[in-house]
Amino acid sequence: MSKSNFFAFSYHHILKPFFFLFDPESVHNRILTLGQSAGKFVFLRRVTRWAFFYAHPSLEQTICGINFTNPVGLAAGFDKEGILTDIMPEVGFGFMEIGSITGEPCPGNPRPRLWRLPKSKALVVYYGLKSSGAKAIARILSKKQFRFPVGISVAKTNSPATCDDIVGIADYVEAHRQTAEIGAYTTINISCPNTFGGQPFNDAARLEKLIAAIKQVPCSKPIFVKLPPDLSFDVVDRIIEICLAYKIDGVVCSNLTKDRNNPQVSSKLVEQNIPEHGGISGKVIEDLSNELIAHVYKQVGKQLIIIGCGGVFSAEDAYKKIKLGASLIQLITGMVFEGPQLIGQINRGLVKLLHRDDYSNISEAIGKAHQ
Repeated sequence: MSKSNFFAFSYHHILKPFFFLFDPESVHNRILTLGQSAGKFVFLRRVTRWAFFYAHPSLEQTICGINFTNPVGLAAGFDKEGILTDIMPEVGFGFMEIGSITGEPCPGNPRPRLWRLPKSKALVVYYGLKSSGAKAIARILSKKQFRFPVGISVAKTNSPATCDDIVGIADYVEAHRQTAEIGAYTTINISCPNTFGGQPFNDAARLEKLIAAIKQVPCSKPIFVKLPPDLSFDVVDRIIEICLAYKIDGVVCSNLTKDRNNPQVSSKLVEQNIPEHGGISGKVIEDLSNELIAHVYKQVGKQLIIIGCGGVFSAEDAYKKIKLGASLIQLITGMVFEGPQLIGQINRGLVKLLHRDDYSNISEAIGKAHQ
């Protein structure tokens, strides 16, 4: 039995059944603590690397001047404050995204605010942008040396005050200003579904004001915009126009969905008692994410870099997003349900799929579904 299969068996038959006995947020917090501790010790980092890490030249890319050893990243939301940046390279990720980080401290929504849907292979997330605030987080992160690309996701503080557009934009700008020179890139999260005021910056006119303000902040990093999966393609096209006009580098497709009435969502929800509040992740949004990736790529090609996120549980899932137009992939839910060895399994599988299709590098497969 290979290391990968051994760890997969151990996770599925021992660790996951144990973890799933307990409250999801409590388990998540314990894993964050263990990961932070492991990252502090060279020996534990080396053990983690031996257990999970996989690298291959065909997975390496340079995107927006950033070197990625592989295309699989940890999405924003798992590590909100950047405490896992020492251990996640050893798990095998090619990059990770911290956050979302808000302009001011915010406790988030009341607990419970995280639920598992095992039959649907999904999570329901209602954190409400829990954050220590940009100033406090930036003070810590500015002292760190990252050993792989780290993105910073910024959002507006979840409070009644930021429902006002002027205040909300100022809050985004503060979060961006504090973190503008930290990490490899910044993502503007306009699509958190669990906050006061909803998602006002999905509106094109408001988004343009936000991006114009963001671009006033001196920043040498690439900037991405994270899109929700629930917008009409007409609205998406207007957002794309604004991104191109303001020289945004790329988009993340996509965030969570709240639209339980969408047949593409409801048909994949197996559980009967779904929490009323919160965004839904995982396999439930895979098709929505893939359709958004395909639409954006068909509209603009490689004028915007696409990071595909939503429902990645295997190498085949990741490869499909890449062939639809994604240059990079992000995941969280797949790792929760499949285990940390999934990252290496995806990367190994991608190498095999590239070889099958006679590609020498992952970049050659981007958008090939449209040819």
